[in-house]
Amino acid sequence: MEKREIDSQMTQLEKEFGIAENSISYEMRDGILILDGNLDNWQLAVDFCHKAVKIPGVRNLVNHIETPERKRPAPVDLEPYKKKGVLASTDVLIIGGGITGCAAARTLSKYDLKILVVEKESDICEGTTKANNGMVHSGYDSKPGSLKALCNVEGNAMYTQWAKELGFHFNRTGSFVCGFNEEDMKTIQRLYENGAKNKVPGIEVIDGRRAREIEPGLSDEIIGALWTPSAGYAEPYEVALALAENAIDNGAEFMLNTVVLGILREGNQAAGVVTEQGVIEAKVIINAAGLYADEIAEMAGDEFYSIHPRRGTLVIFDKENKGKIHTFAGKAPSNYTKGGGPQETPAGTLLWGPSAKEVSDKEDLGVDQDDLDFVIEKGLELTKNISKDTVITYFSGNRAATYQEDFVIENSKVLQGFIHAAGIQSPGFAAAPAIAKRVEKLFLELWPEAPAKQDFNPIRTHKKSFRECPPEEQREMIQKNPAYGKVICRCETVTEGEILDAIHGKIPARTVDAVKRRTRAGMGRCQSGFCGSRVVEILARELGISPNQVTLKGKGSEILKEPTRQGGEQK
Repeated sequence: MEKREIDSQMTQLEKEFGIAENSISYEMRDGILILDGNLDNWQLAVDFCHKAVKIPGVRNLVNHIETPERKRPAPVDLEPYKKKGVLASTDVLIIGGGITGCAAARTLSKYDLKILVVEKESDICEGTTKANNGMVHSGYDSKPGSLKALCNVEGNAMYTQWAKELGFHFNRTGSFVCGFNEEDMKTIQRLYENGAKNKVPGIEVIDGRRAREIEPGLSDEIIGALWTPSAGYAEPYEVALALAENAIDNGAEFMLNTVVLGILREGNQAAGVVTEQGVIEAKVIINAAGLYADEIAEMAGDEFYSIHPRRGTLVIFDKENKGKIHTFAGKAPSNYTKGGGPQETPAGTLLWGPSAKEVSDKEDLGVDQDDLDFVIEKGLELTKNISKDTVITYFSGNRAATYQEDFVIENSKVLQGFIHAAGIQSPGFAAAPAIAKRVEKLFLELWPEAPAKQDFNPIRTHKKSFRECPPEEQREMIQKNPAYGKVICRCETVTEGEILDAIHGKIPARTVDAVKRRTRAGMGRCQSGFCGSRVVEILARELGISPNQVTLKGKGSEILKEPTRQGGEQK
């Protein structure tokens, strides 16, 4: 598109949004629209960008617009960190320890190369991955031909093998999009046609009676539904940990609390990264940084997309509701989200949501009352015999969305040896196996002579949880190690032995949240009311630190502050 045509389109958009002329400046570079300027609020900026990215000829959009809520970060002086010297050298460096980074590490560990994953937080799975609903979506909603659609359907099909090899819990229950009136059914028909184009297996439109035969917990008011039997659910943090542990078994390494500040290059070749601890040399860099992937891309001099965080609230119900509904149920999605709905996790807990709200801060994990109301009211409409009084907790997470609303999985066009795996929002969890497969293909384009590892083992070795073992196995475990006979978390029947295993595991759990994700200690009805202090005590003892040094999720989240006057106990 010629400049005068884009000028005309931009002028029309400014009028549509009531923006003063020339408040927004732009540059078009190889199909990438780069916007700059100032607007009154972040929601306005996001809405404007969503319209601008649809201008014919625009491949993706970079948003440099500032608002009172969001300013562009100042550049970091890398020299003091370079002077700290070389921290490590590796063949492949993966930035980000979420589901995408862990899956890439596991897939590439089949090659005889050094692989290192760096994660800025104190544990893997601390970002988008830990705070999604774990749905392995069937693929009816994504735009046909998009990377989302292709990776979703392929990744969904790969989950059965993944679960078999890695030993995580996976229930392929199917899912519903429910209709309450004829208008809903028209939307459902369109979704059916979309899903058929995406080659979603077994997709069909059914009446309300048939839907309740499959899932008796659905509302009696539902007159019809889109049924996709291939959908399922898993625990996101369990899958990410399984991938990471299997990658470690095959030689990969993980480095936590490692913040990337800059990308090093030699000419047009990636050469490594600068971190807060020093330099890591690398021949290939994979950008799987989730919410921060656009900032890593900018460091690499290859900024052609922006991440705008879209927050979703999730609600957890008490296990007294176990069995009241097994199958995910939702309503027709809006433009930018599947809309969420009620489901039962593999552990038997009801989880409802998520909502969808644009936020300016990537670390904004607040829960607003309107989000909470939306999730609960929607779930109550779709189900029966469930009381909102049985909610035990709620939380939120941020999706890593681009304005094109599609995945970005490609080799950099400007920096040799740099791979983008970005914009991985829903259905990123379902698509993870296929995304890792695409990353592997991109890697082999860069390193075609990469030697296959002769002893690669795709099978993860791990212990079953104590509560899942039959009585004879539990007695045997206790005989070998009495710590398995000490129940620390009564709500979820988690023993001290399991907590010790987590603390001394392949990726050690060094925070209360890390222990919770590995063992479920604190996930039950009392939400750590009884077990929390014991977990802190065990962490302090095993890590050889003071209890007031134990954190919830890393530095700055210390749980205890000072001794009380009663016997020097911590508070």
